[in-house]
Amino acid sequence: MVKCLEGGAYLVNGTEIVPDTPEASACIEAKTGKTLSKEEAAKQTIAYGILESHNTSGDMKRLKIRFDKLTSHDITFVGIIQTARASGLRKFPMPYVLTNCHNSLCAVGGTINEDDHMFGLTCAQRYGGVYVPPHQAVIHQYAREMLAGGGKMILGSDSHTRYGALGTMAMGEGGPELVKQLLNQTYDINMPGVVAVYLTGEPVKGVGPQDVALAIIGAVFERGYVKNKVMEFVGPGVASLSADFRIGVDVMTTETTCLSSIWKTDGEIEEFYEIHGRKEEYRELNPGQVAYYDGLIQVDLSKVRPMIAMPFHPSNAYTIEEVNQNLMDILDETEKRALVSLGGSVEYHLKDKVKDGKFLVDQGIIAGCAGGGFENICAAADILKGRCIGSGGFTLSVYPASMPIYMELIRNGCAATILETGAVMKTAFCGPCFGAGDTPANNAFSIRHSTRNFPNREGSKLQSGQISSVALMDARSIAATAANQGVLTPATDFDGEIGKYRYHFDSKIYANRVFDSHGVADESVEIQLGPNIKDWPVMGELPENLVLQVVSEIHDPVTTTDELIPSGETSSYRSNPLGLAEFTLSRKDPQYVARAKEIQKAETERMKGGHPCHVLPVLKEVMGVIKTEYPQAGHENTGFGSTIFAVKPGDGSAREQAASCQKVLGGWANIANEYATKRYRSNLINWGMLPFLIQEGELPFQNLDYLFFPGIRKAVTEKAEKITAYVVKEGGLIPFELRLGELTDEERQIILKGCLINYNRNE
Repeated sequence: MVKCLEGGAYLVNGTEIVPDTPEASACIEAKTGKTLSKEEAAKQTIAYGILESHNTSGDMKRLKIRFDKLTSHDITFVGIIQTARASGLRKFPMPYVLTNCHNSLCAVGGTINEDDHMFGLTCAQRYGGVYVPPHQAVIHQYAREMLAGGGKMILGSDSHTRYGALGTMAMGEGGPELVKQLLNQTYDINMPGVVAVYLTGEPVKGVGPQDVALAIIGAVFERGYVKNKVMEFVGPGVASLSADFRIGVDVMTTETTCLSSIWKTDGEIEEFYEIHGRKEEYRELNPGQVAYYDGLIQVDLSKVRPMIAMPFHPSNAYTIEEVNQNLMDILDETEKRALVSLGGSVEYHLKDKVKDGKFLVDQGIIAGCAGGGFENICAAADILKGRCIGSGGFTLSVYPASMPIYMELIRNGCAATILETGAVMKTAFCGPCFGAGDTPANNAFSIRHSTRNFPNREGSKLQSGQISSVALMDARSIAATAANQGVLTPATDFDGEIGKYRYHFDSKIYANRVFDSHGVADESVEIQLGPNIKDWPVMGELPENLVLQVVSEIHDPVTTTDELIPSGETSSYRSNPLGLAEFTLSRKDPQYVARAKEIQKAETERMKGGHPCHVLPVLKEVMGVIKTEYPQAGHENTGFGSTIFAVKPGDGSAREQAASCQKVLGGWANIANEYATKRYRSNLINWGMLPFLIQEGELPFQNLDYLFFPGIRKAVTEKAEKITAYVVKEGGLIPFELRLGELTDEERQIILKGCLINYNRNE
């Protein structure tokens, strides 16, 4: 159902695939009567045209992008605006929407969450933004309904910022990248590769967008086929998909680790804009007559079957039929993977959920930017009609993605159908996606039409001996399972009708409740600051030399941002840098914070003009060894701090706190074999942390070792390709090599200044 072409390919007339072989040019000339170089054909992708229209550098190899609009939610906008304010913000220079869909419940931390909301409202008033109150819409649904536009670009501080199905190239990045846009700076990247996703056929009844998305993720994630590239959806199969279906596939492209996505557009998308009262935003987008792609994924939609992504990653994808036919083998394999993901720290078992040869799940959730769409919920209602979820342990919760969707579900009767089954409908909220709502019981198994199923992301606490897990499925199969009272069931087993419901968007809900400044700033408004909203601590410049202690060593194949800084109730402290930092790596390495704070004492003392050895006597021995070969190194020109090693850190969320929490605890660097995503590496850089790379298999140091980096400031300044560092041992210095990878001139300056805040203050 999904095949990845080896090498690049040309797409001719939007329908014919010509692999990039020596015969390709002659083949294309025979079909079109034209000769076209690969370089010229690469300019004929939809992605190239949009990037070119937003690039300010004049060089399409080195892009400097200015976006049309920005969007953030209540876990990220406080830190972003506080950073921008510290750098001299006076007015939002472009439309900036602040939604409140993550800390909506105000259930943890006293006044903390509502204080953040009031901060957002007063900032929207003062700086000229848009404020969407809690429960009105999840961030991405509001963007689809009110922000997206054909050929436009949107930057969001949430990793699932994807509106490609609507003809909008959108990217999810850490907060500092939005700060740059607020300060009239640019998003700097090399021209990304573009991979075609060529769709044919049409889905069979019971197959939904999550099924198609999981099939693609399962085929491309592990091999990195689209990593940091743009996925461009083309081919005749696009026309068979509704706008909602395309949106549901598109939002999940984040889980492939691609940079962004874009789709060809047609009458379906034009109708979407018309329904939402914004027909003027529609733009027909198609690749040129001959377009070159760096890769090509073929998806036969007619062959896709209901899918399930088993714990603990969206790429652990199987068909539900395959799971049911090979139940004990796949559950055993999942339990073995859990030993790696969880380090054997808790008892995890699934095979005991098999009763009479059937797998019983404990919970179903249809929610958020992926599952809470109108068509998903209507289809679920049709499958559930006349059934009940039972009075046992199985539960089902449904969260429409926006209040206008909820309103239409009430009007067309689907809400009543769902409620009659014993399921619960709730307001727009992202909590089930990241562990702030509907946390299952210990060792329970939840099936969710949401975006991620990382370890403990559903809200359980490994450090408290808790574990439950999530499998990703489409709303249709979740409904079929619910109708079967928790027995894992694909929606293709449903023999009834799944209707087509026409959507009517009611704009009065937003008109009556959302604050929209229409770009007019009011400097008379006083920013409302709650007691938990704190400024960023002072951060120093990169010193001439560094002594770093390795305070955590992680050998998992991939480390997610959820493991670097947990989601869930910790999100209440996202406005308090030092308060949130207390949770850093708490699920993966509970000793990290204490170790980082211990070495940070030395740098704090040094910054005050004191001697680091006075607060951390072990440094006297460390510096003694260093001085045998580098006598000029002393506390006057040498900084002290921490670093971590992880094989491949940064998969998942765009949250900048995955890096900033390390920074405020004295972190100066990460050392990795590779970085899972561009956005995590960018977060490190924007917080003044060195994104070191070390050759796979070469690890000359171990946890708690001290590392010495002589002349590190000079190396960054002079763009050294290789950096020699040393492990400090009692017998002397043991050298090893690192790389920093490619850095723009601006990124180097940010690292030299110590962080983006310092860079902008100096500017």
